Amino acid sequence: MITITAPAKVNLTLEVLGKRPDGFHEIRSVIQAVSLCDTLSLRPSDTVEFRCDLPDWIAERSLVSRAANLLQEATGCHKGATVEINKCIPLLSGLGGDSSDAAATLRGLNQLWGLGLSKSELVELAWQLGSDVACFLYEGTALVEGRGEIVTPLPSLPHWWVLLVLPAIPRLPGKTKQLYRSLSANHYTDGRITHRLVEELREGRDFTSSLLFNTFENVAFTFFSGLDAARRQMLKIGAADVHLAGSGPALFTLIDDRTDAEQLYLRLQDENLPAYLGETLPRLDATV
Repeated sequence: MITITAPAKVNLTLEVLGKRPDGFHEIRSVIQAVSLCDTLSLRPSDTVEFRCDLPDWIAERSLVSRAANLLQEATGCHKGATVEINKCIPLLSGLGGDSSDAAATLRGLNQLWGLGLSKSELVELAWQLGSDVACFLYEGTALVEGRGEIVTPLPSLPHWWVLLVLPAIPRLPGKTKQLYRSLSANHYTDGRITHRLVEELREGRDFTSSLLFNTFENVAFTFFSGLDAARRQMLKIGAADVHLAGSGPALFTLIDDRTDAEQLYLRLQDENLPAYLGETLPRLDATV
């Protein structure tokens, strides 16, 4: 049996540069893997089968089934596998759980079936699955461009504690497309915010949360009912700053001191805000 972890991510920056001729939006973003992870256990079987401990999870609606099918089609492999998924990343939260699971499926089945595909070959397959699947083949810190499929690994962010809050508001299928449609030209930027953070990381300068930016914050706090109230509540009980994770509705704050992070986490628990305390993850090594 092979066990693979699939981490969540947060966007340290997320800029939308404009709409492309193909209908997608051109983005520039720095993403960071965090220690909130799903776990995939894969073992040989006669057929391909998926199981999940989360009742709302449906294989046919997930990228993991598409990842397995694509890998078989690309390699001509007819082996089977049972893939058991232990879900810790909430669905439709802006934390990239399904894309991360798909990337983990590619990595895990590549090993289980002895296909020997390189990371670059897996990345090419990931591009066919979704805009942000490829970034999860690297983890750590990465620059994401294009519609999300162009990934450039970056020097790892210095270690931070990550406090995630999952407000009890409805999870909306298709919410990312709706948020993109809610953006106006005034919300488009030229990529310089992300470029500044990339340069800070490459030159090893001190990282501060003042470098964080997410253009979806211009629309998400009115799109999601109750989200702004959750943000204000986090600030009131001591979070220095609060940011949207991806297209939301998850929120996060970065804290450099473990004691401060633990104390804020406990205060969130007292306020009945569903929270997770984790940390930033370094980049995977060069092996698949």
